[in-house]
Amino acid sequence: PAPKPAPSKEDQPKKEYAVSEYDDAIRGLLDEYVRPAVESDGGAIEFRGFESGTVTVLLKGACAGCPSSTATLKGGIENLLKQHLPEVQEVVAENE
Repeated sequence: PAPKPAPSKEDQPKKEYAVSEYDDAIRGLLDEYVRPAVESDGGAIEFRGFESGTVTVLLKGACAGCPSSTATLKGGIENLLKQHLPEVQEVVAENE
């Protein structure tokens, strides 16, 4: 019999995040301030979850692999969320 192919990224289960009381506020800030700027550059951002002070987002489109995305993530998005929500300690990105 032929060997089974290695599981692809799509087969890997994504980390599941518990719903937090801050999810709606984080989504609102991302939608109002971040999404328009990211989309104007051909990218997309998706909120994945909030856990232990860390916001996880998924960067897609032109953002994925863009050298400026780390600066945008830390300098822009992280600072914005920290100003509005003191519970946020850092923002990290998952790759598609």
